[in-house]
Amino acid sequence: MPEITLPGLAIVGGGPAGLMAAEAARAAGLEVDLFDAKGSVGRKFLLAGKGGLNLTHGEPLDDFIPRYRERAGEVAAWLRAFGPDALRDWARGLGVETFVGSSGRVFPRDLKAAPLLRGWVRRLREQGVRFHVQHRWRGLAGEAHRFDTPEGERRIRAGAWVLAFGGGSWPELGSDGDWVGTLRTLGIEVRTLRPANCGFDIGWSGHFAARHAGAPIKPVRAAPGWTPQPHWRQGEMVATAGGLEGSLVYALSASLRERIEQAGSARLLLDLAPGRERAALAEKLATAHKGRSLGERLRRLGLSPVKAGLLHEVLDPTARQDPARLADAIKSLPLTLRAPRPIAEAISSAGGVPLEALDEQLMLRARPGLFCAGEMLDWEAPTGGYLLTACFASGRIAGQAAADWLRR
Repeated sequence: MPEITLPGLAIVGGGPAGLMAAEAARAAGLEVDLFDAKGSVGRKFLLAGKGGLNLTHGEPLDDFIPRYRERAGEVAAWLRAFGPDALRDWARGLGVETFVGSSGRVFPRDLKAAPLLRGWVRRLREQGVRFHVQHRWRGLAGEAHRFDTPEGERRIRAGAWVLAFGGGSWPELGSDGDWVGTLRTLGIEVRTLRPANCGFDIGWSGHFAARHAGAPIKPVRAAPGWTPQPHWRQGEMVATAGGLEGSLVYALSASLRERIEQAGSARLLLDLAPGRERAALAEKLATAHKGRSLGERLRRLGLSPVKAGLLHEVLDPTARQDPARLADAIKSLPLTLRAPRPIAEAISSAGGVPLEALDEQLMLRARPGLFCAGEMLDWEAPTGGYLLTACFASGRIAGQAAADWLRR
C-alpha cells in the first residue's frame, strides 16, 4: 500500500487539545495536518456547551491547581504556561468575551460553544491547518500511521505526531477509548479508563424510584462517610432511577470511586437541612402534633418530598418515629454507593497514558517524536472549567514541543 509523507506535524483528534496543538505548531511555522474520526471536529466540546459552555474558573491559580489532586504538580506546569486568564484572553482574540458567574465559573457571554468553535476552526483553516475528517486511527505499520477512511486504509508518515484522542466518555461523540488496546500493542503503557465526574448506583426501592427519579435534592451537603471527621461540601444533586448524580456528586466522584474500588462500596453522608442545628430539629420533631403523618411533619420542617423519601429509604419504622434519631438522620443520612455509572455516561474519564511515560514536553519517552495531550493522559479534575482548561494547556505544550523537536 502506498504511503503519504507529510512535511510537518500530524495531529490525531479534533477536540480542544488537538486544536490547540495545531494552533501552537502553526504559530511556530510548522505545516500541520489534523485528523479526526468523526465528520467534524469538536463534537464533545459542543456538547459541553449545550447548557452553557463552562470554559474555565475564576478562582486564583493557587486554589485552581489543587483541583487536579495527585497530578497537581505536573498540571501546574501546564497551567503556568497557559492558565485560566490566558484562556480567557485567547477566547477574546476570537471575539468571544467571557464573564465570571456567581459560582466562580467562567462562561462566554452568549453561553454558547458553537460560535467559539466555528471561529476557531475558521481561523485555523485561514492559518493553513489542513483538516482530514472521517479518518479513524488504527495504529502503526512500521513508521507509518494507519487510518480507516471512506476510501479505504491510508498510511501516513509525518515528522512528528501529537495524539489527542480524548478519554472514554460519550463514545458517540468520538471519545470511545478505542485507542487503548492499540497503544498497548505498541508497548505503550495505558492505565485502564474509568468513569470520572459520574453518577453512582445505590439500588433504591421500586417505590422510591417510581416517585422520585429525576427529583433535585437541594440544598444539601455531602461528605465521604469513611473518614473520622467528615469534610462537608454544599451543592445540588439529583435522584436517579438507581442512585444519585449531579454537580455535588461529581465533585466527590474521584474519592467515591476509589473507595468502591478498595472496599467494594462507599458510604456517602447527606445533610438534608444545611444551616439548621440538629438540636433544634429534634426539638421541633418532638413537639410536632402527633396526629400528623411523618411526611407532613417533615414538610413543615421544610424538607422536600424527595428528602422525606430518602429518610424512608434508610430508616426503619422505629427510627422514623424517634425525634432524636430522625434529627440525626436529617443531619447525617448514610447512603451506600455500590458502583459508579458506566464510563459511557460519565462526563469525563480517569486513567490513560501515565504522565511518567512522558517527558515534561509531553513526548513519549519510548517513542521520540510522538506526543500526547488532553484527556487521554492519566489525570482528572472536577467539572467547573478545570477539565477544559487543562486540555487546552496540554495541547498547547504538545504543539509547541513538537515544533521545537522538529527544529532540532
